[in-house]
Amino acid sequence: MTGKRALITGITGQDGSYLAEFLLGQGYEVHGLVRRASSFNTQRIDHLYRDPHESGVQLFLHYGDLSDGTSLVRLLETVRPQELYNLAAQSHVRISFDQPEYTADIVATGALRLFEAVRIYRELTGESIRVYQAGSSEMFGAQPPPQSESTPFYPRSPYAVSKVAAHGFAVNYRESYGLMICNGILFNHESPRRGETFVTRKITRALGRIAVGLQDKLYLGNLDARRDWGFAGDYVRAMWMMLQQEVADDYVVATGEAHSVREFLDCTFDRLKIDWKKHVEYDDRYRRPAEVDHLCGDASKARRILGWKPEISFGELCAMMVDADLERAKREKHLLEGGYTPGENRL
Repeated sequence: MTGKRALITGITGQDGSYLAEFLLGQGYEVHGLVRRASSFNTQRIDHLYRDPHESGVQLFLHYGDLSDGTSLVRLLETVRPQELYNLAAQSHVRISFDQPEYTADIVATGALRLFEAVRIYRELTGESIRVYQAGSSEMFGAQPPPQSESTPFYPRSPYAVSKVAAHGFAVNYRESYGLMICNGILFNHESPRRGETFVTRKITRALGRIAVGLQDKLYLGNLDARRDWGFAGDYVRAMWMMLQQEVADDYVVATGEAHSVREFLDCTFDRLKIDWKKHVEYDDRYRRPAEVDHLCGDASKARRILGWKPEISFGELCAMMVDADLERAKREKHLLEGGYTPGENRL
C-alpha cells in the first residue's frame, strides 16, 4: 500500500469509476463523494465496493454535494486526503441549455466552493492537498483545431462557460494562495460505462438493441460534428500523472485524431454488419442552440512532460463499446422473453 488517500468527487460517474479502479490498483485508500438519492446510483463502482465492516477495505463512500461548501470542509477534515480529484458535474452539454442555472452552480460555483474548502483546510491543519480540476474541450468551443493549452477559450454552452469559470477559479487559487491545482482539459473520452444520453453510448446502446430485434430506429441530431474521441480508462491515468508533478500546471489530454458522428456510426454499425442509414433518423430536438463543429486536441505537452499517450485506438474503442452493449441487449432480450416487465415493482 502507498499510504496515500485520495478523494474523488463524482466517483459514481464514468471517469470516477475508472479513476477509483486505477488508484486502488496503485495501493491508494480511495474515498468518494456521493449525492444522496432515494435509489442507488453506484452501479459503475459496485464491483469495487465492499462492506466497510470487512477488513482490508480500501474504498469508502461519503454523502455530500458541491452545492454545500460547509460539508466539503468537514469532509476534508474527516478524510484528510493527499490528493483530490474534482470530477463532479452536470456534464451533459445539451441539457445545460435546459438547466443553465443548476449547471453553473455545480460546475462553476461548486468548483469554487471546493477550492475554498481546500484553502480553509490548509489553514486549519497546515496540510496541503494536490487538486485535479476536470476541464473540458468544450471550453474551446468555436476555436479552430487543433486546440492546445495556448488556445483561447470560446465556450458555446452554459456547461462550457461554467467549465471556463472553474478553470479560472483554479488558476486564481493556484496563483493567489499557492494551492497545487492542475487543470486537465480533457477531450471527449468514452467507454462502455458512458452515460446512455451521450451520443456515442446512445449509438452503441441502440445498435445492440437493433441487432437483437428490440429496437428499430435511432434518432440523432448533427451527424457532421467532429470530436476527438479517446478511451476514458486512458484519460484517468493522465489525471493521476498531473498530480505526481512537482509543479501544478494545465494540460490538454487528447488523441489528436478527430472523427464525425457519421464516422462513429460507420465504425460501430460496420462491426455488426448493419447499415445505419436504414435505422438512423434526424431529430431537430438534439441540435444545440449554439453548435461546436470541430474539436481536435494537441496533447504534445502532456506527452512531453507527463509521458502520457493513449493506448486504445478509435477503432478499438468502437469495438469495445459495441461488444459490451450487444451483450447487454442480449441479456435484456432474455429477461423480456422470460416475462420480466421493465419498471415493475419487484419487492
